[in-house]
Amino acid sequence: MSTAPNEVIILGAGIGGLTLALSLHQAGIACRVYEAVPALRPLGVGINLLPHAVRELSELGLLDALDAVGVRTQEAVFFTEHGQLVFREPAGQHAGYDWPQYSIHRGDLQTVLLNETRKRLGPDSVQCGHRCTGVEQDADGVTVHFADGRTPVRGAVAVGCDGIHSALRKQLYPNEGAPRYSGINMWRGTAAWKPFLSGGSMVRAGWLTVGKMVIYPIRNDIDDQGRQLVNWVAEIHAPQPAMRDWSRAGRLEDFLPAFADWHFDWLDVPALILASDTILEYPMVDQDPLPRWSHGRLTLLGDAAHPMVPRGSNGAGQAIIDARFLAGAMKREGVGIAALETYDRVRVKATTDVVLTNRSNPPDTILREVFERSGGRRVENLDAIVTQQELQAISDHYKRVAGYDPAALKARASYL
Repeated sequence: MSTAPNEVIILGAGIGGLTLALSLHQAGIACRVYEAVPALRPLGVGINLLPHAVRELSELGLLDALDAVGVRTQEAVFFTEHGQLVFREPAGQHAGYDWPQYSIHRGDLQTVLLNETRKRLGPDSVQCGHRCTGVEQDADGVTVHFADGRTPVRGAVAVGCDGIHSALRKQLYPNEGAPRYSGINMWRGTAAWKPFLSGGSMVRAGWLTVGKMVIYPIRNDIDDQGRQLVNWVAEIHAPQPAMRDWSRAGRLEDFLPAFADWHFDWLDVPALILASDTILEYPMVDQDPLPRWSHGRLTLLGDAAHPMVPRGSNGAGQAIIDARFLAGAMKREGVGIAALETYDRVRVKATTDVVLTNRSNPPDTILREVFERSGGRRVENLDAIVTQQELQAISDHYKRVAGYDPAALKARASYL
């Protein structure tokens, strides 16, 4: 058995696990990451990093690396399914934050975090091919067991950062029910495309009843034509969920007809979809919030702790904040049960609020209000049915719930 009695054992080398490793290293706390897959590859498609998450990555000194691979988001823009502008507001530093907002390929972000972890903590700080099968704990520490005859490892605490299929979550909650289906399936893809609107716009358009799109660029200048890599997500109400597999291929005929007429002056949406090399299908699912994540010397983080429907650009951001808060608690209270209890007390409540708000009133509630009040019809004067003040209030409410209200974020002390 490998023994490191004061080391934090991190299960999973995703965004949350690698941010935790970097944050613990910054706090002077020893750790090691164990990842199930044999080799890490840049998987996934686009995600957004809101200012509260970027603040944490800034404190880790990662902004230059993010600028090299991502796009600084300039604005959030909402349109009807008829292509009419509903609402727009600036984003990141354009909105007065001290930190930018990024649209970025998930694989690019993970690669930045992985490279920095190996650079700062050493080349053996992330061990691949270690699929956790269970964790034991006693008064002095934890013992983590792996599949395929891998040698167990010993540490002070274990943190499950192993995603939606978390082995540690299943161990702690063996009788948990099936994922909760939201009634929405989504299809995702990326395409090389010329810049549209500001070149840093995050667009939400339409509504789930008839078809909704989320579209934003995630890489700049990908070729000699100055095109961007543009990420898109199509979302539609559906009676049955798709298979819960991030790599499942999607079929155009299942969703493209809903957007066939979306030829707008700001973007030709069906042409963008048809220009994509790969299309992935996934159901919008989450899990009911857990009563607690920390059980003695074991705890959960990120998607393993609080999987949420992706309607607030907040999943990766909340994992990053989990990691920074937990590292700060360990720095102040030591690597042990007390720090895990503090983390549990604060972060379970905070993320429960986000999970439930993502179900009912995420930012795209702006589109729901317009669709329901217009009956889905084209209305020339949208302000006559819903005011800009009402729409701004929806956006501001979500910022408060999710933890990135501008004034509150600026006033909050650093987690570390």
